[in-house]
Amino acid sequence: MSSPPGWSHKVEGLRNHDAARLRTDMKNTKGDIMGQPVVHFEVIGKDGAALQSFYADLFGWKIDTDNPMNYGVVHGDGGEGTGIGGGIGTGPEGYPGHVTFYIGVPDVEAALAKAEGLGGSRVMGPEKVMEEIEIGLFNDPEGHLIGVVKTS
Repeated sequence: MSSPPGWSHKVEGLRNHDAARLRTDMKNTKGDIMGQPVVHFEVIGKDGAALQSFYADLFGWKIDTDNPMNYGVVHGDGGEGTGIGGGIGTGPEGYPGHVTFYIGVPDVEAALAKAEGLGGSRVMGPEKVMEEIEIGLFNDPEGHLIGVVKTS
């Protein structure tokens, strides 16, 4: 598999110039630099059960599907080096799926409106899921799907 054009130059630049900073950033688990933190990842596809099995087998994740949507919850315990929690599930009929991450925000509507004001486009939300969780999704100006979830 070959890299996209120009990618090797960027990787080499990272190796030579930014690797120490990247290592420091990856070790920063206190959230004292990042404003609103990444709090959840999500993998949605056509066959949630198959994806859940794949990721459980690949990474040794314990996946809890004991909920009405059979959404596979991957718990992160918040300890140093454990990563964030996430979910793996099935999308609506005909939906090809997505991989995204969610940012914790105090107000989903305000975050979506701000994203739109900065050149993004709202995909959905605010919407309540699993009764107590409010989320929204938007595409950034290049079309990447990003989620926001109410944390307060």
